[in-house]
Amino acid sequence: MELPELRRLLEPLLRRCLHIYWRFARGLTLGVRGLVVDGEDRVFLVKHSYVGGWHLPGGGVEAGETLIDALTRELQEEGNIEITSAPVLHGMFFNPRDSERDHVAVFVVRDFRQPASPQPNHEIIAHGFFPLNNLPNDTTRSTRARIAEILRGAAVDMRW
Repeated sequence: MELPELRRLLEPLLRRCLHIYWRFARGLTLGVRGLVVDGEDRVFLVKHSYVGGWHLPGGGVEAGETLIDALTRELQEEGNIEITSAPVLHGMFFNPRDSERDHVAVFVVRDFRQPASPQPNHEIIAHGFFPLNNLPNDTTRSTRARIAEILRGAAVDMRW
């Protein structure tokens, strides 16, 4: 069995196990994502090793972190991206797909620097800046929705 097929089969189980753990470890799960837009109106997306599709960079907010702290850490870890001015909160989104306790904060980041391209690793296997009219085919529905809301003025859907 090929690795992508195995990942596709195991992904729902892994996600469910993590959310069961988080349910007992945390009263509420909170994530943060950044829509990083460069000077050419391209968006930065990442592809994880443990879940399919292309996503906005981001991850969980850890105990003791602010949303901005978590966003700053995740963008550095996943994209070697350093925020140079305050990001703008786009919204808080309810993500009931895996848990009735999951929420995601989405920020727009337009002022940043990326000193060097990040190197693929055990978590992020691919990354890149993509023009709006040429997003990867397997960009997730929720990622496409946030991009459309922010950059195309689409109606906001508060569900992830």
